[in-house]
Amino acid sequence: MISTYKIKPAFQKLLMPLLVLLRKCGFTPNLLTVLAIVLSLGLGYVFSEASTNETFYLYVALGLLFRMMLNALDGMMARIYNLQSISGEILNEVGDIVSDVAIFYPLLLIEELDFGLSFGFIILSIINEFSGVLAKSISGERRYDGPMGKSDRASLVGVLCLLIYFGFEVGPYLNYVFGVAVFMVIISTLIRLKNAIK
Repeated sequence: MISTYKIKPAFQKLLMPLLVLLRKCGFTPNLLTVLAIVLSLGLGYVFSEASTNETFYLYVALGLLFRMMLNALDGMMARIYNLQSISGEILNEVGDIVSDVAIFYPLLLIEELDFGLSFGFIILSIINEFSGVLAKSISGERRYDGPMGKSDRASLVGVLCLLIYFGFEVGPYLNYVFGVAVFMVIISTLIRLKNAIK
């Protein structure tokens, strides 16, 4: 399935110099995870206030990219420097769900977007991540299958924020976009569970 997760190896390769620098400065995987959570909480607030200042949409888009960088870096650092831990894994998984809810809850405040679609998108995103974790307990492998996995959802919201910032009228299309997104999250969840059973 098409997913931004497919480009993860190339993305991680680009981040290697930054990873080395951060480790030399004393950063740990858990610290990076905590920074990602704090950033996400801040992004959620900025996103909720974006209707009063369109520049905030740009901040959200850039912040989502930075969050994806932190999400990639914490896992890379844990693996490469042998800093993996059970507490780190728990923090990472719970942090991802907390971060998603924090960033996406302002979707509920958008008048042009149907409340049921935005609410469904948030709830199904949580279920999607839970299914990936559940797969590990079943098969021993954490599933990240797309479409519309964590990075895809962040990319979708980031692109929409950029379009709004640059003056595009996306309001009339939001229900269609998130209708498709909800369907894709459901497909992603089913694929993850199916592959876990295999």
